[in-house]
Parts: sequence; structure tokens; C-alpha cells
Amino acid sequence: MPTTGQKPGRGTYYCTNCGQSVTLDDDSDILPPCPKCSHTNFR
Repeated sequence: MPTTGQKPGRGTYYCTNCGQSVTLDDDSDILPPCPKCSHTNFR
């Protein structure tokens, strides 16, 4: 399960708390906290 601060790679990640999506466009992008609820775990 990717968490905030990691570099999980390109793709779309969904917050495990509210379902908000976060898309990373580059392998070096760092996963931010959820922009909607600030949760830090994604699927």
C-alpha cells in the first residue's frame, strides 16, 4: 500500500479513506497527502 512521501511510480492512486484520486505522471514524483482529506494511505 503506497503512502505519502513514497515514490510509487506513474499511475493513479486512490485514497483509502475518501477515494479521492491522485495521479503521478513521472516515476520520480512523490505521493502527496490526499488533497481532499489529508489522509496518507493509497491503493
